[in-house]
Amino acid sequence: MEIEQSKKKQEPRVVDEKWVYDSSLDHRGRIPLRSSTGAWKASFFIIAIEFSERLSYFGIATSLIIYLTKVLHQDLKTAAKSVNYWSGVTTMMPLIGGFLADAYLGRFTAVFASSVIYLLGLLLLTMSRVVPSLKPCNTGETCAEARDVHVIVFFVAIYLISVGTGGHKPSLESFGADQFDDDHPQERKNKMSFFNWWNLGLCCGLLLGVTVIVYIQDHVSWAAAYIALTAVMSFTVLVFCIGRPFYRFRKPTGSPLTPLLQVLAAAFAKRNLTSPSEPDQLYEVFRSDKTQGRPLFHTEKLKFLDKAAIIENGQTSAEKQNPWRLSTVTKVEEMKLIINMIPIWLTTLPFGICVAQAATFFIKQGTTLDRKITDEFTIPPASIYALAAIGMIFSVTVYDRALIPFLRRVTKNERGINILQRIGIGMVFSVITMVVAALVEKKRLNLVRENPIKGSVSMSVFWLAPQFLIIGIGDGFTLVGLQEYFYDQVPDSMRSLGIALYLSVIGVANFLSSLLITVVDRLTEKGGKSWFGKDLNSSRLDYFYWLLAGITGVNLVVYAFVASRYSYKNVKKTTLAVSDCYETIA
Repeated sequence: MEIEQSKKKQEPRVVDEKWVYDSSLDHRGRIPLRSSTGAWKASFFIIAIEFSERLSYFGIATSLIIYLTKVLHQDLKTAAKSVNYWSGVTTMMPLIGGFLADAYLGRFTAVFASSVIYLLGLLLLTMSRVVPSLKPCNTGETCAEARDVHVIVFFVAIYLISVGTGGHKPSLESFGADQFDDDHPQERKNKMSFFNWWNLGLCCGLLLGVTVIVYIQDHVSWAAAYIALTAVMSFTVLVFCIGRPFYRFRKPTGSPLTPLLQVLAAAFAKRNLTSPSEPDQLYEVFRSDKTQGRPLFHTEKLKFLDKAAIIENGQTSAEKQNPWRLSTVTKVEEMKLIINMIPIWLTTLPFGICVAQAATFFIKQGTTLDRKITDEFTIPPASIYALAAIGMIFSVTVYDRALIPFLRRVTKNERGINILQRIGIGMVFSVITMVVAALVEKKRLNLVRENPIKGSVSMSVFWLAPQFLIIGIGDGFTLVGLQEYFYDQVPDSMRSLGIALYLSVIGVANFLSSLLITVVDRLTEKGGKSWFGKDLNSSRLDYFYWLLAGITGVNLVVYAFVASRYSYKNVKKTTLAVSDCYETIA
């Protein structure tokens, strides 16, 4: 696999230790002081609200299939599809939220506004279990069929949470990464660790969500759990706002998609022109550090796009140019970055399909197994998901604290290994997960056949531990790697949208998982018996897991080929004269 491109010889940048010159501003609109803004002192406020958002999300998501089947009385196929649709929408909405944050709102405002929407969803969810007229039943906790008004309010609430997540996830993570200056050596290294510690905070929220919150749902009431989630989210939104004086802010720069469209339009308009022999003859403008976005080196790939930067007869580089007729080399290279990302995005989708099984079929399997720890204590089915969080915490901690320092010494690479290699390692774990899941489900079904009355309740739920732990370890490599990849490799002006692209991998994968279930169901039904029955005991999930293992294994080969040909973003550095006063900005 190709190591990140070595930088061309360039003038050294003067790094100012007192001020931060990376286009960011403090909360008063001035050049930020390095000592009192950004870096870890700001990031901990941001990680805190991510913790509560993940606590809420996983407290709802991991028990959603249980709620749909036991409270709303949906069958297994319908419930799995409902979960996948909701998860898909939740992870696709960030494409809209990320665009709005980058173009118009700014990341801080986008996070705050989406947090308010998120809170409204949690409040409505709480009302659906507290207000008598909105409860699923007139009396008691269970009934043969939930009332229509409860079903409507419930789905409105969880989709409000989807909308809130749409602005929250891409804006918050990119806002956290913005707190580190790429041109400062120590802050640049800290940014690489930020994504690891971000996911550690995420996993802590996940862990408490699938243990404490799910336990409250199972042993106290759904209402008590939703009240707790609403209270925690309200508190961390307040904490996030308190941290405002410590943040570094980036101004929204307008639609990040417009310059990309301009490159395509200019290249098409000049498609018949001959490209110059030397890239120095292409159009470029000087950029100061007050300008958002860093200049990029010219690359030889996708050369037809270079025509957008050809200076036509009668044009001079000094005059103001029509951006729909002439683009800079940097804008052309940004367009190349987006095109080069498409194969990587496509080849990570099978990994996302494997991840989708953990929140649906894996958890549903847990309901059929022996979950008793003592005579008084039984593990809630959704709490098994905690093992995935433990696996991810383990892999992220070991990677950040042990592997990276070791690999930096061995490879002399600042990252240890490059981003795409890290993603590929996690994809190997996803194949292993599906193989293990298939073997465990085969054993469970054998027990059901041997004793149809008792079923698989004699089989411990901890037989599911290996598949949850392995997929968690894989997440620590692939999901964290995807976050860093899509933040780092997109143009500087669309980093929230970059995080949204990472989330869209999981979102599209959830939709593909639902589609795959439908296709397999219909094909196998024609063959005599569907792999997806009314319940797990009449299904053949082991066959479905083997199918996923095969798809993911073949895709891994394709991914390795695509990743080996990938060219990383190559940023020019410029010499900067710095001044030591706030008065440089109005």
